[in-house]
Amino acid sequence: MLIRQAEVGEAGLADVRIGNGRIIEIGVLAALPGEAVIDAAGGALLPGLHDHHIHLNALAARRASVVCGPPDVNDAQELAARLAQVPGNGWIRGILYHESVMGLPDAAALDRLVADRPLRIQHRSGRMWLFNSAGLAQLRGTHPNLDRATGHLFDADGWLREVLGSGPPELAAVSARLAGFGVTGITEMSPGNDGAAAGHFVRERAAGRWRQRCLLAGRLELADAVPEEWLLGPAKLHLHEAALPDVDEAVAFAAAAHAQGRGVAVHCTTEVELVFALAVLAAAGVHPGDRIEHAGVASDELVAQVVAMGLAVVSQPHFIAERGAQYWQDVEPRHRRELYRLASFARAGVALAAGSDAPFGSDDPWASMRAAVDRTAGDGQVIGTGEALTPEAALALYLADPVDLRRQRRVEPGVPADLCLLDRPWAEARGRLRSGDVRACFIGGELVHKAP
Repeated sequence: MLIRQAEVGEAGLADVRIGNGRIIEIGVLAALPGEAVIDAAGGALLPGLHDHHIHLNALAARRASVVCGPPDVNDAQELAARLAQVPGNGWIRGILYHESVMGLPDAAALDRLVADRPLRIQHRSGRMWLFNSAGLAQLRGTHPNLDRATGHLFDADGWLREVLGSGPPELAAVSARLAGFGVTGITEMSPGNDGAAAGHFVRERAAGRWRQRCLLAGRLELADAVPEEWLLGPAKLHLHEAALPDVDEAVAFAAAAHAQGRGVAVHCTTEVELVFALAVLAAAGVHPGDRIEHAGVASDELVAQVVAMGLAVVSQPHFIAERGAQYWQDVEPRHRRELYRLASFARAGVALAAGSDAPFGSDDPWASMRAAVDRTAGDGQVIGTGEALTPEAALALYLADPVDLRRQRRVEPGVPADLCLLDRPWAEARGRLRSGDVRACFIGGELVHKAP
């Protein structure tokens, strides 16, 4: 395949030949006999975007779910109206709930909203489910993290799927949607990923329903389950400030991951969680693949510690756009300028990348880039102006090598032909950062998305 007259980085307009899944040559090239030709018409040809933090199964399940939190739903009345609109008479599956709507309602409170259908609502942290009485009645057996008095279930998604007899979802629609954004690779960051999860992803790949390249993070036992075509990612340590793990156990977990040659990805959305994570990694010894997920609140002192320890940070810039107004109310005033910092990490030389955390945030990387540039919350307030990035730096968050976040991928001969073609030059696209500008997406040289 020959992509003609594409804007290739600083080289300007050039032709790009693809063969055997890789870029063969770049320059002024004549089409070979029978060679497929795509006229880029001056559009920017970028390395395919990589989402460095996503939850595939949950994202696929979102299609059958109803959003139950801000900004779509802001109080109990709006929640009741939203749930009443769900058609059918079976389960109602809610997602993205936040306690600002009506606290953490128990089963009786949810019965007042929905009494005649089983209801389960997931907190936007992804760690907690809220059930009404009809939903609780569907849960046979017991689990140590299920409180039937309140209808609250913590950190038990695997058990819940088993009890409800629900298998993992097909990923074709998710794969196609991501390809439409120019995403050619992802890092699957669900903490419960194990051999069974790896098997599901491999089957989806074999069936042609999943196309993107994948770095698979999760449990320690993944080291024995990930096939060669799915790169083994870091071990995931998911912290929750209200119930932090035993320090010695967390250190042992990190050391075990390092012994496997893996880094540790530590979920840190609060200051306390970040302090705990840094202490654990300092005690275990830092591995080159260690990374902080989110870094939702990071003081100057903690930024300096991240720098000194040589850790990478994977952020979610779009959370400022999606949740900034709520964050502004929830956090202490001293933390407001420390929310989801970007430029501070970049200026200090931290390897910085971005992921969607979808479905707990938007899966559109271009919306995230815009948020990284303008730092504007949904209510119009600008949060952390000093943390804004240039459009080029925002794009770079998605061009980091998933295995080594310190390295930027480029369009050059010899690399896999994982490419995102825009319908306009970068000089024009940088002022828009719109997913609608993606004209085509290639994975391994194969055209997997073409805009109408």
